Amino acid sequence: MSQSASTTNRAYLITGGNAGIGYFTAEQLAGTGATVVLGSRSPARAETALDAIRARVPGARVRSVRLDLADLGSLRAAAESLEMEHLDAVVHNAGVLLEEPERTETGDGNETHFGINHLGHFALTHWLMPLLEAAPDARIVTVGSFAAKSERLDLDDLQSRTDYRAKRTYARSKLAQMYFGLELDRRLRAADSTVSSVVVHPGGALNSLTPSRPPVHVRGAGAALRAAPAALVLQGKHAGARPAVRAVLDPRIAGGELWGPRIFGLRGRPHRERLWTQLEDREAARRLWDASAKLTGVAPVAGK
Repeated sequence: MSQSASTTNRAYLITGGNAGIGYFTAEQLAGTGATVVLGSRSPARAETALDAIRARVPGARVRSVRLDLADLGSLRAAAESLEMEHLDAVVHNAGVLLEEPERTETGDGNETHFGINHLGHFALTHWLMPLLEAAPDARIVTVGSFAAKSERLDLDDLQSRTDYRAKRTYARSKLAQMYFGLELDRRLRAADSTVSSVVVHPGGALNSLTPSRPPVHVRGAGAALRAAPAALVLQGKHAGARPAVRAVLDPRIAGGELWGPRIFGLRGRPHRERLWTQLEDREAARRLWDASAKLTGVAPVAGK
């Protein structure tokens, strides 16, 4: 990607930027000349990712900040530790998918998937808003999941206290993020904010189709060969990052839009998608917002 004065003066934060789609989002945005900050729970893993980006992008302006979305009380300090005058975009990418069958909770008492994937980003947005509003046209990009397309929120059991299933709870937490991103844009518009909110998803992104970025990610020849048939319908995480990168960089994308891969929503170049049926439910989005504000004690935009 070419550099310009407009991009070299810009600053972006990527949550979960030390691995997976977050890493490739950071790497691709670093190629524009902007300052890219990797939010990560692990300083050591963040430093490894920074070294990998610098090896791929000469002169990359990258650094990290410690960010633990499971600890709501730490997020204000994390935002302040950025020590920036403005923030042009945040990509809400970080997430957790647990495989254990037992339900677990964060230290704040929230179900782990919902607490980290959704509530952590909800609260972080509140603390980042002054930096975003200090930029001329900042953008909040929320990374959902194709897995959420077949799910519906249980607004009476957002914390999955009954009939917990890890993969379903994960998908619902990503759906909650997507609802949040859309409701956030509506509230930003109502408040006449210069900040916009866009929702994206990476499609079907597999490690086995992802090029190596040692030591962050190493793909063996055998894995690449076995994954070849899957490449007909799926893609690697480097490609899965492209909708988020496009949403950060393309000024033609409007707030409230949904972007994902062009081919069956699973692979290919990013394009604008029609909102999924459940995402058009504004009442569900409003109820989720109100519940999230109560659980976190903050709200990214003042209530209407």
